[in-house]
Amino acid sequence: MPPLLVEEALRLRKANKAFTIIETYRKTFREYTYCYLTTSIFSIPHSSIIFAAMIITDTHTHLYSDSFDGERREVIQDAINNNVKRFFIPAIDSETTQSMYDLENEFPDHIFLMMGLHPTHVKENFEEELKHVEAELDKRKFYAVGEIGIDLYWDKSTLGIQQQAFRKQIQFAKDRNLPIVIHCREAFEEIFEVLEEEKDDKLFGVFHCFTGTHEQALKALSYNMKLGIGGVVTFKNGGIDKFISEIPLEEIVLETDSPYLAPKPYRGKRNNPVYILKVAEKLAELYNLPLEKVAEVTTKNSKEVFGI
Repeated sequence: MPPLLVEEALRLRKANKAFTIIETYRKTFREYTYCYLTTSIFSIPHSSIIFAAMIITDTHTHLYSDSFDGERREVIQDAINNNVKRFFIPAIDSETTQSMYDLENEFPDHIFLMMGLHPTHVKENFEEELKHVEAELDKRKFYAVGEIGIDLYWDKSTLGIQQQAFRKQIQFAKDRNLPIVIHCREAFEEIFEVLEEEKDDKLFGVFHCFTGTHEQALKALSYNMKLGIGGVVTFKNGGIDKFISEIPLEEIVLETDSPYLAPKPYRGKRNNPVYILKVAEKLAELYNLPLEKVAEVTTKNSKEVFGI
């Protein structure tokens, strides 16, 4: 129990000459921690005695997605009520910028924005889009350049311009001492090639939605990247659950990538930020740690990366 709470209980007991019973319990699913003080003469409101509630950070969620239209506020509030209190929002292209700002205005204490051009949106006009990214970065505070990278799942013909956009945005980040948030799909070797060229003490960030092998995980870490772990860790054939506990928890951040990649038992449905609890629970199982510890360490890791 916090010292101030103990002192207050003792003061009240002395003043009222009442018998004080202190009972502590934990509500495991939502992981609120309470301490009740009851006496024969007085009671203390619950709101004044909640302490040490854990905080979970979703380091990657597309809350501006049309999938949340009509329910966005309720979805966010539900997550906040369940201790998911920090949401990092990646950019896609210039069309998502205003929606991101609207989210931030509505939940200023919980929403933290990135700026960047998603690799699947690197098209013929990518140079104009990069001018937009740079202009926005110069206007105001962002917490990362992202999401950026290479995606060869949809279109291999754009590899050349994806590489150009990736390198350019890495430089944006370095110039501003910001982390990068990497999107990689069927492009590990291509991503690593660029990172090898760019490797220095200014290169750091998150390898978002990591789904690679143990060897690829170690290589990503060698470039000063944290691994963003989401719903895939709960999948039967996801693969990363086989080795992730061999990676120090200090190298991991949690994410949902919502509305995509919902964890079990919600797989195939719209992913919501509150479902990150299932990711945290799976990691707690794999690392043989309490859920609170997973929340504490991964949130600390997110603060180290994003500076907030």
